[in-house]
Amino acid sequence: MAGNTFLKRIDWLSILIYLALTVIGWLSIYSSTFSENNPSIFDFGTLYGKQAFFIGVSILAIIFIFATEANLFERFSGIIYAIGILLLIGLFLFGKTIAGATSWYNLGFFNLQPSEIAKVATTLALAKYLSDIQTDLKRQKDKLYAFGILIIPAVLIGLQPDPGSSIIFLALTFVMFREGLPLYYLGIGLVMLLIFMATLKFGTIWVVIGVSILIALFYLTKKERVKVSPVPIILFFVVSVTISLSVRFVFDSVFKQHHRDRFNLWLRLEKDPKKLEEIRKTIGYNTYQSEKAIESGGFTGKGFLQGTRTKGDFVPEQHSDYIFTTIGEEWGFIGTSTVVLLFSVLLLRLVYIAERQKNAFSRIYGYGVISILFFHYLINIGMVIGLVPTIGIPLPFMSYGGSGLLGFTLLLFIFLKLDANRLKEWD
Repeated sequence: MAGNTFLKRIDWLSILIYLALTVIGWLSIYSSTFSENNPSIFDFGTLYGKQAFFIGVSILAIIFIFATEANLFERFSGIIYAIGILLLIGLFLFGKTIAGATSWYNLGFFNLQPSEIAKVATTLALAKYLSDIQTDLKRQKDKLYAFGILIIPAVLIGLQPDPGSSIIFLALTFVMFREGLPLYYLGIGLVMLLIFMATLKFGTIWVVIGVSILIALFYLTKKERVKVSPVPIILFFVVSVTISLSVRFVFDSVFKQHHRDRFNLWLRLEKDPKKLEEIRKTIGYNTYQSEKAIESGGFTGKGFLQGTRTKGDFVPEQHSDYIFTTIGEEWGFIGTSTVVLLFSVLLLRLVYIAERQKNAFSRIYGYGVISILFFHYLINIGMVIGLVPTIGIPLPFMSYGGSGLLGFTLLLFIFLKLDANRLKEWD
């Protein structure tokens, strides 16, 4: 009887979308890595065989989460966060280096990427801190502590180096805005980003002119009764110019060559059309090929296992970061639209679930889950179709990788467990 009651409290729509995305992802991995020499889907020596194993592990994790008391996730969030940080630190001593990044532990049959677990741990820790009745994000001390929870894992991951995974932790700042962080912090961040890109594109002189025009327009359009101290305006101008002057140093001395190449391509810093096209085919090879593969799929696609560019290995990492390319080529606009629709419905559903939470910890954690999933979804698909620079992060539930699938599964189903517990309290 209790089991039936619990099953009624679960949000089955979210689970069905999760299963649909996971199955579509596995089929795409199978298609992009299939070989006539390994026809069995249960061959664990193949990538699709390993992913099937990881799906099984994720199902066991779901069962474990649903069998666990929901309040334990809040009670032990600090310990879980500490374990996540220790796992990240341990990489510098015992980590395995793949493609230049020391981001994995070699566990024999598979590699564990603790940054995926750290996302779960950090979201739990942030939710615990922000839900504390004594926390007030209008106080400087509390803001610094909250940012510190995010910055510590982000820095450790960035040092591996894995800047793509590190950037994802910025998504959790949106949770802080939801819980009372003043919006001007978001404005400051966006202005800094715009100044950085504008300097690369147009140069410092034009940025200074642009900032001066904005300040002049502000004074010309503000109402006379509105009194504004000149100090913050002067500070804004000085900081803007300082950031602009430092861009070239950061771009040339801090960024690595492949980072510079990606910005050159994304911002179209090369003026010669022929050279730009050459850059697209060399430096931007992955994106160029993924765009061509999706374009070749047309409206209905070429069919399962029929993607010529997929079979020809034109797109590197097509089974992981570029899995969306396989869907575009084999299932066309219909397939890609279906995936986008599934993600959109899932995210909207999670927003609805988060808003109905009476417990602050559950609500904040839910928005953390939404933010991380949305950032992954937005950046990955934007990267594949050339709207954002190549960053190298997976598409949730779909890209190859046991750590990624397990991490996203834990994120989602802990939230669904918290929601089911809310309904239990109403029974």
